Amino acid sequence: MPSQTTRVKRKRSLTDYIEGQELVLIGVIVVLWIVMAFISPTFISGSSVFSIFYGVAPIAVMGVAMTAVMCTAGIDVSVGSTLAVVMAVVGRMLVSYDISAVAAILIAIAVGGILGALNGFLISFGRVPAMVLTFGTLNVFRFIALQIFGDTQIAGVPDTLGFIGGSTSASFLGIPNAMWLAVAIAVVVWIYMKHWVPGRHLYAIGNDAQAARLAGVKVQRRIFGVYVASGIAAGIAGVIMVGSGGLIQQNVGVGLEMSVIAACVIGGTSVIGGRGTVFGTVLGAILVGSVQASVTHLHWPNPLTQLIVGTIIIIAVGVDLARQKRRNRP
Repeated sequence: MPSQTTRVKRKRSLTDYIEGQELVLIGVIVVLWIVMAFISPTFISGSSVFSIFYGVAPIAVMGVAMTAVMCTAGIDVSVGSTLAVVMAVVGRMLVSYDISAVAAILIAIAVGGILGALNGFLISFGRVPAMVLTFGTLNVFRFIALQIFGDTQIAGVPDTLGFIGGSTSASFLGIPNAMWLAVAIAVVVWIYMKHWVPGRHLYAIGNDAQAARLAGVKVQRRIFGVYVASGIAAGIAGVIMVGSGGLIQQNVGVGLEMSVIAACVIGGTSVIGGRGTVFGTVLGAILVGSVQASVTHLHWPNPLTQLIVGTIIIIAVGVDLARQKRRNRP
């Protein structure tokens, strides 16, 4: 009998690490890739796979931080504009001063963190609703980015950050270094949210902020922290996108926040807070990127991407709300 108990304790199932919705997403992605491989064999070519994952990487990085934000029942729709400011600043510094890669990364993280801290301070301590506040800063940050750009796009950006950029040489096992970075960040945040008490607090805040406060959780501090993290993630995503060098256009990041939020919702993050997994978000980002690539390979009109992703989001939200109703039944 004791030996049986010991065996049970040591045995860990796959569900300890992967949730049901994540398994469904893996299945959907695998089926989509198999179907596309038959329809368009170039879909699974080395260059195509690299391109898909390079496009997924910044969405996954920002999505991981957005998962933490949404778990607190918040949202940050300003991430696309935050990324634009970061790319404009770093791009100008690279072109004008030829700064080192380390300096560029530190500047990107600092700029993103400052903008995230502004959001976090006004939301957590100023009690401004997250949707209203970040919708406002989306426009403010976009204005700042356009001022930095001036009347022209930023051209002649050196490949200082090429080791994490879009060149096929910046890869390992055929997967871009940027995607490996996104996975590493996801692992760290997963450990934080699943195994560290402050990370578990984020779920408690999303379920009932007042109850969490009464239980001794530093609610304002935690909320402030997730928005700073969201800004830093946008900074890292900006580094990835600047890594390709060459040209930075003035419309960079426009609408990117919708892809990030889509990845989170598709990955199982609740729109009303209290639930979400970073691995689900990474899978959601891969599905969004795969859909975009599929539309391109099939030569379908680009708006179909929004239609397909939008439909998936509606289904995911419907499933989430139905699940929530079942849990709330007496």
